[in-house]
Amino acid sequence: MTDLLQAMLETGGRGALVGFIVFLRIGAAMAVLPGFGERSVPVRVKLVLTLAFTAIVAPAVAVPVLPLTVNPGRVLACLGTETAIGLALGLVLRLMVLALEVAGAIAAQSTSLAQLFGAGGEPMPTMSHLFVAAGLALAMMAGLHVRLAELLILSYDVLPPGAFPDAGIIREWGIGHVARAFALAFSLAAPFVMAALIYNLALGAINRAMPQLMVAFVGAPALTAGALILLAIAAPLGLAIWVSGFSALLSDPFGGPP
Repeated sequence: MTDLLQAMLETGGRGALVGFIVFLRIGAAMAVLPGFGERSVPVRVKLVLTLAFTAIVAPAVAVPVLPLTVNPGRVLACLGTETAIGLALGLVLRLMVLALEVAGAIAAQSTSLAQLFGAGGEPMPTMSHLFVAAGLALAMMAGLHVRLAELLILSYDVLPPGAFPDAGIIREWGIGHVARAFALAFSLAAPFVMAALIYNLALGAINRAMPQLMVAFVGAPALTAGALILLAIAAPLGLAIWVSGFSALLSDPFGGPP
């Protein structure tokens, strides 16, 4: 009976260590993950979500993590390695949200709507708030929690626990995804940039033809109305492109940008 109890305690202790090591990676990623890591989400909710993801991921990755529990030194090393890996994963996914923020900022500046109304939360233009809120809502509707669990489990095959990833590979991986995020942001804002260019060219031509006319006062309402109409037309198409790109990133997060 004593031997059985001791074996149960050892098994339970190793299981707790496995959960702790997995918790380190998921907790670091949860701080910056899209949707779950937003500032508006309370810290206690994030902690509960981290524990829930840990309970899902830990049984699936117990085989590669279990050998680390034998050596206390390797468990302590996981405080650095797993935290760094989790932050890297979370930041790569966060870039997709930043793409929406940048796209909204470019569109708002191009159409002179950067200061239209006010919005709480993150310090960004109202268009960025609209894009981010709509994008995160679509991601949640598409099963973001399931895809994140799959990604976290996959990460243990690509980034083994207990070892720092190669700095060169991480640098190239990160730079590639940063470039991809900015390219996507400009693609989403391209209709607004093109419309602003056409508007300013037309305004300049009218001003040259009729210098006495205050074209800025005449054109400002047209610019505002055109920007809002263009937003209603282009935003659904742009968000569909973003969701497609986000799904592709979740399917292959460790590959380079296309």
